[in-house]
Parts: sequence; C-alpha cells; structure tokens
Amino acid sequence: MAKGLAVTMRHMLRKSETQQYPEVKPDLPPRSRGVIALVEENCTVCMLCARECPDWCIYIDSHKETLPAPEGGRPRARNMLDRFAIDFSLCMYCGICIEVCPFDALFWSPEFEYAEYDIRDLLHEKDRLGEWAATVPPPPPHEVSAEPPKEIAAASRPARGTARPAGRTGEAAPATEQTATEQTATEQTATEQTATEQAATEQAATEKAVTEKAPPRREPPRPMRDIRSIRPPGSLPKKKDGPEEDA
Repeated sequence: MAKGLAVTMRHMLRKSETQQYPEVKPDLPPRSRGVIALVEENCTVCMLCARECPDWCIYIDSHKETLPAPEGGRPRARNMLDRFAIDFSLCMYCGICIEVCPFDALFWSPEFEYAEYDIRDLLHEKDRLGEWAATVPPPPPHEVSAEPPKEIAAASRPARGTARPAGRTGEAAPATEQTATEQTATEQTATEQTATEQAATEQAATEKAVTEKAPPRREPPRPMRDIRSIRPPGSLPKKKDGPEEDA
C-alpha cells in the first residue's frame, strides 16, 4: 500500500503534458490508417477490392458503355462506375483492398474525425470517399541514388511517331540532343540484332558440321520381281485338293 501511495505522490508532483484536443491536433505517424480515400478516375470496376474484402463492406455498382470506334477499329465496351461505397461500421482497417487495387484507386488517409451519432451514417458513398483524397499525404521522397519512378520515366518518354523538334532554320536537331531514352532504345536494338546474327551464324555452322559428319545415304532396296517371272509355272509346287491321308 505504501508503494502504491508513493507512485501516486510521484505522479502528482510531476508536471502533466496534456494536449488540448481538438485545439491541438495529435502528431500521427506517416502511415496512419484513418480512412480510405477513393480516386474515381483510376477505378476500372475490376471488383478486386470487393472480392478480397474479408468483411464484405465494399459495395460497387456499374454499367457498360460502348465507346465510339476510331477509324479502322471496332467499338469497345467500358465499365462506368455508378456507385462505390464503404461501410466503415463493418470495416476492420486491414488495408487489403488498397494492396490489391492494380490501378491505385484507393489510398490511406490519416483523417480520423468522422464519428457519427447514427451507425448508418458511417456508410460513405463515392462522393465523400473522393473528398478524403485531398487529405492523402504525398509518398516519401526517393533516395538520392535511387532510380526514378516508372511513371515519371514513362511520362518523359517521347511518343512514337513524333518528329524531333527542328531548329530555327528548319534543320533537324543534332544527334547530341537525343534523350537518354532514345539512346538506350537504340543500343538495345543494336544488341538484339547482333545477338540474332550471331545465333544464326552458329546455327549454320552446326548444320554444316552435322552434314559433313553424316554417313552416306544408302539407296533404297530395289523391289523384287515376281517369282513367276523367273520360274515357269510348271515348276511351282501344286496345292493338294484334299486333306493329307494318314500313313
């Protein structure tokens, strides 16, 4: 008992550090799981998140629309998102839906102030889920010596079939102005062509060696003539009409 009173007195004399919430916001870790945000433009209605959800708290409705076909093509059918809702009264915040989304349509947001007096109000539709997207923190920066993200490299790559920018006099740009992507593609094409030529040369040499070492081909046997054309008919043994008689 005396030990317990000593602990109480020690804490009573110590200065308390209390954050005055909600005036003072708490410092949350960077990967806090507060609420799930939706980027509607990235959703393709693949239904992976709804199928993998262990609580079945994701509801998706969609319809198909036929897009006009370009010249020389055929029309394509595209899924259009009608409803995307998450029931946070059932959600266990496991993050499986965010991990399995192949098109980066779902993200974690550190916002946690969405308590409701009625449990039915915890069903967030796509409009409210889209509002949470503005609170998603940016991804951490890459290291200094790390490679740039694939998305940035793909966006900076020039489109196929586009002409290179010409100078003021209308001349083509010098070769020194080629981007690193074009140089890498040229080197890769040259390497593949050299490898193909080398493989074809080796294959031809192997076939030639096999042909030289192969034994000479034998001529097919000649067909035998009928024995009746060699012996006269009278010299052939005659067939017996009846069964053989016992001795």
